[in-house]
Amino acid sequence: MNFRKLGIVIEREYLNKVKKKSFLLITFITPVLFAAIAILPSLIMMGAKEAAKQVGVVDHSGIVMPYLESGEVLEYRDLGVDADVEAIKADLSKADIDILLTISELDPQTKSVTADTYSLKPLGMDSGSGIERRINDAVEAYRIDSYGIENLEEIMHSVKSNVHVHNYTISESGEESISESGVYMAISMFLGIAIYMFIALFSGMVMSSVIEEKSSRVVEVLVSSVKATELMFGKIIGVALVALTQFLLWILLTLLLLAVAAGIIGKDKMMGMLQDDPTTEMVSQMAPGADGATLDLSALTAAADTTAVAAAEPTGMQAITSTIGNLNLGQILLSFIFFFIFGYLLYASLFAAIGSSVENEGDSNQLQLPVTVPLMLGFFIALYAFKAPDSSLVFWGSMIPFTSPIVMLARIPFGVPGWELALSMVLLVATFAACAWASAKIYKVGILMYGKKSTFKDLWKWLKQR
Repeated sequence: MNFRKLGIVIEREYLNKVKKKSFLLITFITPVLFAAIAILPSLIMMGAKEAAKQVGVVDHSGIVMPYLESGEVLEYRDLGVDADVEAIKADLSKADIDILLTISELDPQTKSVTADTYSLKPLGMDSGSGIERRINDAVEAYRIDSYGIENLEEIMHSVKSNVHVHNYTISESGEESISESGVYMAISMFLGIAIYMFIALFSGMVMSSVIEEKSSRVVEVLVSSVKATELMFGKIIGVALVALTQFLLWILLTLLLLAVAAGIIGKDKMMGMLQDDPTTEMVSQMAPGADGATLDLSALTAAADTTAVAAAEPTGMQAITSTIGNLNLGQILLSFIFFFIFGYLLYASLFAAIGSSVENEGDSNQLQLPVTVPLMLGFFIALYAFKAPDSSLVFWGSMIPFTSPIVMLARIPFGVPGWELALSMVLLVATFAACAWASAKIYKVGILMYGKKSTFKDLWKWLKQR
């Protein structure tokens, strides 16, 4: 292989891609979307609060109204038990209310009530659940009082348990470090989705580029100057450099946009928004103290004189940041780069072979199926790898080269033995070498074949040619 010519092909492919308007558009729009995904959910939640509503209450039970405390969204007003419900329903605005809430008489057998609301527009989820919660509180309080047991409510409250399991991992040196599964889950899913998207996107770009040059007959001119295998590998490496350029620009521009947003919104306010983000909330719910409960240090001291560890245990966001700090970020980053490069090279070589055997993308669908199925399978295994990272399915998914780039990355945050990681890498490199050799043979013949829709039988025949 002539490396000078290979370099020329790589340079041509790289410059051809990065100078396109579509490349520039995607490169600069994607970071905006990434930054928006990080900030917008919190902004939307802040701006999606319901307008204040007046709630007229007709309470025939006599037990609910005391529990209907007005707040920012709902303001309750007692209309009295003698209010004409039908007349009020006919004209809510005349009664100067937005919602009419009627409570039935108390059922002595079930010790409960029924409730109905009437409004001109459907209630929002927050309003409906808020009304329902207060009515249930009233009924529960009535049932507790009906037993006639002194201090029963306090007794029931005191027996409720709120135990959080603090997870720690022990290193080979015996050092303990906090490890929250929610953090590992989030990182695992992010890595799996990211590597799948990059491999699928840029491998497909290689196939499209090959088909474009073949259909326009440009490839006939190119192969007169360079070997077909040099053209194929130059195209694959060129697109890989485009991918890395775009990836680095996405990171830098996203961080820049977040820094600008922090400067405009305010760093403290933005950090508070990110903590209130639904994704952060989902992760932090799996960390100790996530429900807002605080540790009673005096109670802990009284209950356990021999230990003071619990008093220093991190809670909520502290547990999340502590867990991230304990991760081997260097290993994760290097593994991501390795599996991205060789996972991309593996699939890009296969997609290049497919592109060389067809004249338009419509004809490639049948040939793509055996290649895209393992890629999709790896994606779905990676999505659930956090549930059982050491299960047989996930283990073999991280070993088989066609799924390992995605699944192994999803396993790494949970800790993978060195020999498993090394074996997965060796198998991936060996499989890439074999597939690249086979793809080169198919590419060499298929790139100049016209007028016939290729089949798997044709590919096999080209593969056996010397």
